[in-house]
Amino acid sequence: MIIQSPQNPRLKQLKRLATRRERARSGHFAAEGEDLVLAARAARRPAVEGFRLAGSGLGGQGFHDVEAGALRSVSALGSGTRVIGVYEQQWAEPAGPLCVYLHGVGDPGNVGTVLRSAHAFGASCVALGPGCADPHSPKAVRASMGAIFAVALARAGDVAELPGELVALDAHASEPLRGDSGGQGSLTLLVGAERDGLPEDVLAACARSARIPIAGESLNAAMAATVALYEVTRNRELSPASSRVRAS
Repeated sequence: MIIQSPQNPRLKQLKRLATRRERARSGHFAAEGEDLVLAARAARRPAVEGFRLAGSGLGGQGFHDVEAGALRSVSALGSGTRVIGVYEQQWAEPAGPLCVYLHGVGDPGNVGTVLRSAHAFGASCVALGPGCADPHSPKAVRASMGAIFAVALARAGDVAELPGELVALDAHASEPLRGDSGGQGSLTLLVGAERDGLPEDVLAACARSARIPIAGESLNAAMAATVALYEVTRNRELSPASSRVRAS
């Protein structure tokens, strides 16, 4: 059976997932586009439900065929889409050996990009503190380029929950950030918002603070996290982040 009307109850429920309230209520989120659906499959994350352009054969079992106009009505992409999957959110405990903690990073594009960088550099976890954007929002999911399915996500209400040595990125720190000399001890990189940085109480709770030497005034949170991840992993043995995903 092909869904033809934008008023179809399943499509209306899918559209509601664009709101943070509905994602929090349902525990689900949508991933739009072939690359994201394939990334979910590669990470062995089955879709709760799926919608695909009628006749495309995309997505696999459990995906509903939808007429082009009806599918376009629920697409968050200006160009439309051929497939949308709905997935369960998965949350883990903050874990090492390499964790990235975000505090007050309110832009979903930055949160998604940090997930992508964390996956690229083999981080075991991205932990979200107060004031962070929803990593399951459409913009964050797109920016993650599939890393939303491969990197463990955690919530951290207090920095005491974070693993290993806590290293804060602080533009005013006296010491530049340097990678270790090959040690494999657990470490958490703490990153704040571009304008406000990390609060004083968070900085005080860290073992050390370090800055990224730059000629300009600042980097946004995603760029700072990416540069920092490169620096701290230069002498570490990397392993695929997807092998360490633990759901709760």
